[in-house]
Amino acid sequence: MSLRFAGYAALFDRRDAGRDTIRPGAFAATLAARGEPLPLYWQHRPDRRIGWIERAAEDARGLRVIAALDNPAGVAALALKRGAVTGLSFGYRARDFARDGQGRELRAVDLFEVSLVTHPMQHAARVHLIA
Repeated sequence: MSLRFAGYAALFDRRDAGRDTIRPGAFAATLAARGEPLPLYWQHRPDRRIGWIERAAEDARGLRVIAALDNPAGVAALALKRGAVTGLSFGYRARDFARDGQGRELRAVDLFEVSLVTHPMQHAARVHLIA
């Protein structure tokens, strides 16, 4: 049996630590075109896939994900259960963006992966439910 969680990998209209602001609809095209599940990585490391994103969708707040960890007794699951690692982040390529005086406004992105991370670029991008 896997360990599942839900959370936000991105929040709309909030500037992150890299000075990017993600706009609503930025993930729409890539989510609609995606034919296979997104991988869930540990700290953005492709060599450390720890599970799969079962569902990813935009809502009014941001990109909400539901994920399953492959090994409910593994290091990532233990860190999540203890609350030591609760950040979420995502790997992407910007397809449509504009620069402003403070950074970039991301209007469309290609989404490659979601990661469980110690320090997310958007501080409030977090796991909010573990099951």
